[in-house]
Amino acid sequence: MSRIGRMPIQLPKEVKVSCDPSKIEVAGPKGTLACDLPRGIAVSVDGGKVLVQREREERSLRALHGLTRSLIANMVTGVTQGFEKKLEIIGVGFRADIQGNLLKLTLGFSHPVLFPVPEGINIQVEKQTLITVRGVNKQMVGTIAAKLRSIKPPEPYKGKGVRYLGEKIRKKVGKTKA
Repeated sequence: MSRIGRMPIQLPKEVKVSCDPSKIEVAGPKGTLACDLPRGIAVSVDGGKVLVQREREERSLRALHGLTRSLIANMVTGVTQGFEKKLEIIGVGFRADIQGNLLKLTLGFSHPVLFPVPEGINIQVEKQTLITVRGVNKQMVGTIAAKLRSIKPPEPYKGKGVRYLGEKIRKKVGKTKA
């Protein structure tokens, strides 16, 4: 069996899980998440634990076994604690600002970039150069953070741009005069 897939998921007291043969729904204090189950994967709730099992020993089901268990564990973590990614903006005159449901980024282009904040995601600007993306869905938080970074990725000579907090950028040496 899969080493990850066979581990039970411990449920906190405030989390409710409901299972259908093709869908699982997890509800907690921060929200509700749902996920479709692949064919051949069965989920059962026993007391305060969620168990994920597969029907057959096929290669594709073995791969989906651990994946499904990890997705359910991330759903439980999301509805209890939530997820967050922090981004920092490096560069003279580069800044971020929240205007209603839009994130306004000034990143050295001829115009400010307006990024619409999707539903279920909370974006905060703590300083003008520090952005925090929060939400209950881990995949959505990571996708939004990656989209923000892709607007102006850090360039290799001075490191200017949007990067994850703590990300190391390998800088290149500029031209030298001979």
